[in-house]
Amino acid sequence: MADSPEEILNPGISASRETDFPHAPRGWTRSSAQARIDEEGLEVSDDLWQAVRALQEYFDKHAVINTRELHDALGEKFHSRGGIRFLYIVFPGGPIAQGCRIAGLRSPAGVIDKGFGSVQ
Repeated sequence: MADSPEEILNPGISASRETDFPHAPRGWTRSSAQARIDEEGLEVSDDLWQAVRALQEYFDKHAVINTRELHDALGEKFHSRGGIRFLYIVFPGGPIAQGCRIAGLRSPAGVIDKGFGSVQ
C-alpha cells in the first residue's frame, strides 16, 4: 500500500527506496551518501545514519521547512544524547547544512552557506 501522495502518483517509487531509509528522497542511496561522507571527511557511524534518517523523516513529513523548527526538532529528537551539541559533533559543518547534503535534501533558505552553524 502506498504511504505517501508521491507513491500514489508514482507507483513503484517505494521499491527504489532503501529499506533502512524509508523517508529518503527519490534517487538517494546509501552509497551516494557514503561518497559524500568521504568527500567531506566525516566519520561514518550509527549516529550519523540516525541523524540522516531524522532529517529525511522531517523533510518527508513537512511541506514547508522552517529552519528554526527543524533545528528545534533535531535538538529534541537527540535530546538524550546532548541535543544539537551532539549533532555538531556528528556534522561539524552544521547539522542542518552538512546533514542535508549527506541526506540528499535541499537545504532550507539561509543554511546553504557552509558557515551556517559550523564549528570548524
